[in-house]
Amino acid sequence: MKIEDWYCDNFESKLNGRYITNKHILPLLEDYKNLYEISVAGHSENEIPISLVKIGKGPKVVLGWSQMHGNEATTTKALFDLFKFMSQKDFFQEEIDTFLNNYTLFIIPILNPDGAKLYTRENKNQIDLNRDAQNLSQSESRTLRKIFDEVKPSLCLNMHDQRSIYGFVDGNAATVSFLSPAADKERTLTEARIIAMQHIAKINDVLQNYIPGQVGRYHDSYNPECVGDTFQQLGVPTILFEAGHFQQDYQREKTREFIFYSLLALFDIAFPKKDKNSYKEYFTIPENLKNYNDFILKNVSVREFSQPVSIAIQYVETFNKTKIELIPIIMDIGSLKNRYAYSEKDMEGTEILTNSHNNLTVGVDISEIFNKYEDLAIICKNNLLL
Repeated sequence: MKIEDWYCDNFESKLNGRYITNKHILPLLEDYKNLYEISVAGHSENEIPISLVKIGKGPKVVLGWSQMHGNEATTTKALFDLFKFMSQKDFFQEEIDTFLNNYTLFIIPILNPDGAKLYTRENKNQIDLNRDAQNLSQSESRTLRKIFDEVKPSLCLNMHDQRSIYGFVDGNAATVSFLSPAADKERTLTEARIIAMQHIAKINDVLQNYIPGQVGRYHDSYNPECVGDTFQQLGVPTILFEAGHFQQDYQREKTREFIFYSLLALFDIAFPKKDKNSYKEYFTIPENLKNYNDFILKNVSVREFSQPVSIAIQYVETFNKTKIELIPIIMDIGSLKNRYAYSEKDMEGTEILTNSHNNLTVGVDISEIFNKYEDLAIICKNNLLL
């Protein structure tokens, strides 16, 4: 069976969308309690339990965590896809058994349960946990560091989401990105960094079959307050995963699939093995640029400009109880050269207005944009209508 076919029929369908909390994952963890070792590693600042899942019994110890930023849940969904894959007995058994005998995998599915519940990047105290690696001022940070010190991993997986603003100079979007964090200000190629780079190069080889030209890497500027930089400095190879946007998949259901394949590739499951990648291949992955928007309307007539311009529109997420709403915002107006979008439309000189029939203004919330003369909607919510 091809892994794509297995995934299509068997991904963890009980988790979907952008809003994932302890309420969603605890019933699933309960189902796995007789298969995996599941414990409470600590508690959040709001006393919500932080779960830890242990899989395998091998000498290679891997520690991974997701939702350090509470509103970044794509990798959490992918981890539960991995849990389900490891639990089945029908396919890829030889490779799964090899993994279980060679690896011990420790996973924190949601490190920041307070932020997950509130759908915020920060925790209850409005602290970014990924800037708390030195101070360890928050209980969530101390929990992660305690586990790190206790299990002594040989590899760490720091799993996040990235915004839909990243792309490359050739116009491709960055759907998935990685980083081997720096270990010092000089960005020295330490042994740990090189190992992480080799792993990323191997993952990239697989992802090119699914999203060719859409895998990126972040600049490796050093920040000791970041967890990845700290662990790398301590000599433990650390890989930053960033699950981004794919076409019109605003629920990040397709990207979770690519993260799932990334994990399998990392552990040599379901994909052909190859000789060890050179760390130099890591540097062939293009570096992310902030050159993307959700929509761009081109050749628009705007009173303040003598020539037709482009209008860049970006979604801003808002949280309404348990629902995530995407609010389109006008981000920029001008020539916008070397700017790209997931949806583009040539307006051929048409003058357009916002839903309130006001002139276009940067920073304005909009639900619809209209053709001024025909009163015809051009954009409504997340659809380009013309």
